[in-house]
Amino acid sequence: MSNIKTAVSIKESLFKKAETLAKKLEISRSKLFAVALENFIRQQENRELFKKINKAHSQAFSPDEERYRKQIRDYHRRFLEDEC
Repeated sequence: MSNIKTAVSIKESLFKKAETLAKKLEISRSKLFAVALENFIRQQENRELFKKINKAHSQAFSPDEERYRKQIRDYHRRFLEDEC
């Protein structure tokens, strides 16, 4: 995959921190910014997925699903009672 050169404006204090961290990690600033951006994008994608999962689980169960859930609960209860 090819690289694209870009310019961004950031606060000087952030630049200095990035410079220090890149030196400490022995990587280029470009690599540091790329890794940071990849992590940020992945984090946002995970948040979106989490929202979708929460939405799916917040919806009410259909009557068939409720009936199945009750059967499973009853089965587990009987199983545990038999074990004790």
